Amino acid sequence: MGEIVNLHKAHKAAKKQQDAERSATNRMTHGRTKAERTLEMARSEKTRRLLDAHKIDTGNGDDR
Repeated sequence: MGEIVNLHKAHKAAKKQQDAERSATNRMTHGRTKAERTLEMARSEKTRRLLDAHKIDTGNGDDR
């Protein structure tokens, strides 16, 4: 005869495996490392500072 299998445990194990696979896929698709986030923030801050430094002040109080 075959081995007796607890279906509840089998279903839990299958769901856990499926969740782990979905998590790995989401990490690859959406995840960024802390270094990548920090680099992106530094680049955007540098760009903002560069643009602010090159603004032309018209002197009439209008920021355009």
